[in-house]
Amino acid sequence: MLEDHISSKKSLFSPGVHTELREQKSRSRQVALIQGNLTGNARMESSGTSARVYENGVYGFSSIAECSGDAAETVLKAATENAGFMDRHVGRGKEPLPVIPCSQISRGRDILDTDQKRYVEFASQLDAYITEKYPGLSSRSVIVSEDSMEKIICTSDGCSGHICAPRSYIYVFLNSETTSGTPIELFKPLGGAGNFSDNFTDPALLYPQIDALYEQLMQKREGVYAEAGYKTVVLSGFMSGMLAHEAVGHTVEADLVLGGSVAGPSLNKCVASELVSLVDFAHTAFGRPAPLPVYLDDEGTPAEDAVLIKDGILTGYMHNRESAQHFGARPLGNARAWGFSDEPLIRMRNTAVLPGKDRLEDIIASVDDGYYLINSTNGQADTTGEFMFGVNMGYEIKKGKLGRALLDTTISGVAFNMLKTVDMVSDTVEWSSSGFCGKKQPMPVGMGGPALRCKVMIGGR
Repeated sequence: MLEDHISSKKSLFSPGVHTELREQKSRSRQVALIQGNLTGNARMESSGTSARVYENGVYGFSSIAECSGDAAETVLKAATENAGFMDRHVGRGKEPLPVIPCSQISRGRDILDTDQKRYVEFASQLDAYITEKYPGLSSRSVIVSEDSMEKIICTSDGCSGHICAPRSYIYVFLNSETTSGTPIELFKPLGGAGNFSDNFTDPALLYPQIDALYEQLMQKREGVYAEAGYKTVVLSGFMSGMLAHEAVGHTVEADLVLGGSVAGPSLNKCVASELVSLVDFAHTAFGRPAPLPVYLDDEGTPAEDAVLIKDGILTGYMHNRESAQHFGARPLGNARAWGFSDEPLIRMRNTAVLPGKDRLEDIIASVDDGYYLINSTNGQADTTGEFMFGVNMGYEIKKGKLGRALLDTTISGVAFNMLKTVDMVSDTVEWSSSGFCGKKQPMPVGMGGPALRCKVMIGGR
């Protein structure tokens, strides 16, 4: 548990000046087995203290790789001096940031450290199962990963917070070849929020999911290339979640809006079918904890849900305190920093398309000639909303029934145009939280959504 060295330093905050003081400890653990060989075995930790001071439209920031009362005083003094220096040279003369009332917030799980030997043993047991049951694979990998961020935050608004966010995953990669000799790969992340001991107690509990992954790989061995063109597709919940994050979410981050994103002139306009609503959830979604709950951001703003698209209309952006003041909006806790030496940026938390009323079976049955796209290896998009995603698992749909598996392909388009073609939305949401968002700093995020029937450009051979 991170010891609090900073709460007692609130008396040193300059009166009337927005000040943030943060103490943070980040840790990561990883074990990698490739072909049964231990190729990675790492334990990493970093900790430190940072301060940020806002003066007349500019920030002064300072950090130090130490957690102590002396460290807190040092960074406060340096951040105040840096803010004054920036103000003298930039001279923006802006109004002070609005005060956001906040009481004490203490949420999250305790950090439980697992012995590195346990990670190795667990991965080895999974690898042994794969080797014994599926000896025909060309290669296999098992990667165990656990990471956490623990933060204590104090602000001049009176906010005091202690938050912890551990997550743990096991990534299973299976490789084979098609009948023509083309290499193919599928992978599956297993786990979620919580410590390793919360998510993984017995390797045998994961065997059914590994079996299902192998079955998909064997179907892909006999797979075919998609027919290139503008096609009707059914995007899985994972794929719609990636679309929500990459192609829509980034365009509605207020700093990118100010930089010229397509969402700037689209506010309060139709950007999607009326069946589409999109929310960046803070800590609770659909009556349950969100995949990666955020209760307090790193500017000391209590986290609330940000409604981005409602019934097809773009209704708002994600903000930090400064952008919210610029747009006349209310910040909802989207300012997040990766490490103790990083300043908070506007970031997503748990971004998802809301479910509809259709059953997935009925959506597939409604497609005469198209594709069901399940999983993606990667995705990229820019501030115009133009995107391209790699698809590594999917199926033909012929006369309302699933057909042959697909070999790797791509889909592309412009998000706000593609979303207008959505005409069916499934009634269940699929979440993913195993990766990182790479906007200047890495950041754990959750993304999700229901299955969507829409039209998109798909690549061929």
